Amino acid sequence: MTMNRVSSIRVLSVVLLLLFLSSAASAQSAAPTKTGAEAAPVTRDPRKLFEAGEAALHAGKLDEAERAFRQVLAIDPGVAGAYANLGVIHMRRKQWPQALEMLHKAEKVAPRIAGIRLNIGLVYFRQNDFVRAIHPFESVVQQSPDSFQARYLLGLCYFFNDRWTDAIDTLEPLWGQASDQLNYLYVLEHAADKAKNAVLEEKAMARLVEIGEGSPEFHLLRGKAHLNREEYDDAVKELEAAAQADPKLPFVHFNLGLAYVHKQDYERARDEFHKDIALEPDVPFSYEQLGSLESTAGNEDEAAKNYRSALKLDPRLISSHMGLAKIEEHQRHYAAALSELDQVIRLDSGAASARYLRGQVLVRMGREKEGREELASATKMLNEHRAARHKELEGETVPSPELAREPE
Repeated sequence: MTMNRVSSIRVLSVVLLLLFLSSAASAQSAAPTKTGAEAAPVTRDPRKLFEAGEAALHAGKLDEAERAFRQVLAIDPGVAGAYANLGVIHMRRKQWPQALEMLHKAEKVAPRIAGIRLNIGLVYFRQNDFVRAIHPFESVVQQSPDSFQARYLLGLCYFFNDRWTDAIDTLEPLWGQASDQLNYLYVLEHAADKAKNAVLEEKAMARLVEIGEGSPEFHLLRGKAHLNREEYDDAVKELEAAAQADPKLPFVHFNLGLAYVHKQDYERARDEFHKDIALEPDVPFSYEQLGSLESTAGNEDEAAKNYRSALKLDPRLISSHMGLAKIEEHQRHYAAALSELDQVIRLDSGAASARYLRGQVLVRMGREKEGREELASATKMLNEHRAARHKELEGETVPSPELAREPE
């Protein structure tokens, strides 16, 4: 854990403890005094339970910590710190819906505590839901403009949503703290390029070369830049240099796999994606790429297995749902195909190709009227959005997981 993150956690812990003590004091002053045999046992002391929960949480004993904080809430359901810490416990378990439930309860009790909203943003960010992460991060930055972590993550969210000017305005003030970090410089340089800010682009690139030239990370970022410009031979050259210097560098094999896919060297691409999974088994994107490769090769069972592995890690991956839907439809598993297509449309109501396939599936299921209506709706949508049609048929923008690392 980095020093910035440790400091923010310590500050939040102190604030939540103070909130807890205030709440507990009010609860105890309002409660009738008990004496003798009626006195509550020590284990029912909410302050001691809270402190025990925090100690267990810092020690990584999540089950023990959860029990303690739930006991606190059973005594006093108005303790924001208990809800917030339960949210952190669920975050560590990657139980995102439960984490959001607890954090929103904490926010309702203590709406001015920026650290609670920071964690709400982190829940979305760690699921690659960069759109929903923006609002909580914005609120933290508005309240605490000097919060490095919130400002950096907000800038990345703008970056991943192609809001180039907003990304620059948010990230450039961090130059004094972050200009020794290659990812920061790459993001700033790329955003400046897109925003036609030549002065900042040159400044960021010069600093990037100054501190990174020759390092594996520098070769990775150079390779990524070539990939974005569709310069695949140059991308392979840079990425292979990075992999040779550091075979365990995160995401170098993922990006090499993408480069080989574009060069139609599918065997090498497959090998690189498997290497990436060996290093990053909890990241879904190489599974998704393997699903696409195996589907193209006609290995539908293997493709489906990889798509499901990707969706287990991130249920919001539209391309994986769509890939599975096509396999299920081809194998005449129409109910299963319909289920996957419904997931696509739930995630993106404007997914015209999903609606078109859904119409075909409904017709084959004997739901003729409903299917024809869906086909007509999809055709109208495609005609109205021809510019978006090409992007949709080509698939989603390739993710950049190497840039989504939280700040150091």
